[in-house]
Amino acid sequence: MINWAPVDFPHLKLFRDIAQTGSMSRGAALNNISQSAASQHVQELERNLDAELIDRSSRPLRLTEAGRLYADLCRDVLRRREEFESALEQLRTGVVGSVRVAAIFSVGLVEMSRIEEEFAQRWPEARIEVQYVRPERVYEAVRHDEVDLGLVSYPHPAKDIAVIPWREEEMMVAAAPAHPVSKLSRVAAADLDGMEFIGFDKDLPIRREVDRFLRDRGAEVDIRIELDSIPMIKEALAIGHAVSILPERMLRAEVAAGSLVCIPLEAPGLIRPLGIIHLKKKRFSRAATAFLSLLRQPQAVEDAETELARVP
Repeated sequence: MINWAPVDFPHLKLFRDIAQTGSMSRGAALNNISQSAASQHVQELERNLDAELIDRSSRPLRLTEAGRLYADLCRDVLRRREEFESALEQLRTGVVGSVRVAAIFSVGLVEMSRIEEEFAQRWPEARIEVQYVRPERVYEAVRHDEVDLGLVSYPHPAKDIAVIPWREEEMMVAAAPAHPVSKLSRVAAADLDGMEFIGFDKDLPIRREVDRFLRDRGAEVDIRIELDSIPMIKEALAIGHAVSILPERMLRAEVAAGSLVCIPLEAPGLIRPLGIIHLKKKRFSRAATAFLSLLRQPQAVEDAETELARVP
């Protein structure tokens, strides 16, 4: 029968630190006790467990097989204690901690800034950590548990990734105000046949969908430039003679400023779906759950759209 009487959290931490540092003196220092007291505790622990935990013939200090088992136990118990304390603190104070998010560039710095502001107002003790990356990198970050949530267009589930539908965005033809297409009230695919066109990079989902849309309707455009982000395409449209097909939401600031126009496509048009991806069986923190609930509230999206339209 093992005697656990002298074992408590400080003693578990002491042995964990000794094991991690490979030194009795450094482990003792981390716990603000003398090396003699640390050594005495380990000896007493070995007597109660009836097992040698440290190989004292080696330098630096090495654990025996029993010592490695006990060190694993110490780490597990201390980790569970930290999780318990964190969960208890959340129950006491509400939403705390952080939520990690990876988003495609076209979600928009302005839009996310507005959502972050709303999040901070509701849950001041929590924070959002956002990184803007290409679509494939969003999936990679989610898959490796580097982030809690990913925001992508044309989301696709996988055996390890779940998708939560977020919203659908209408795609429209975008051009400079002086372009002839700006005179149309609606644009058919045939109207774009032969026109100079600014497209997305070939490896992006939005490029494949636009290509499919035009191909299915027998239109062939003259792609002059291929870019990897909506802001870059908008800049190229404003100074050139080409057109593109972009989400209407992402054009509102430019339309309001008069630098671009957007014209609806003839029905049935083209829709860009956005989705929220996460690891299947992912256990969300309260901060992540709060962010997810805010993201899915229509008002949060409407506020972000209004703010986006105000940007000059």
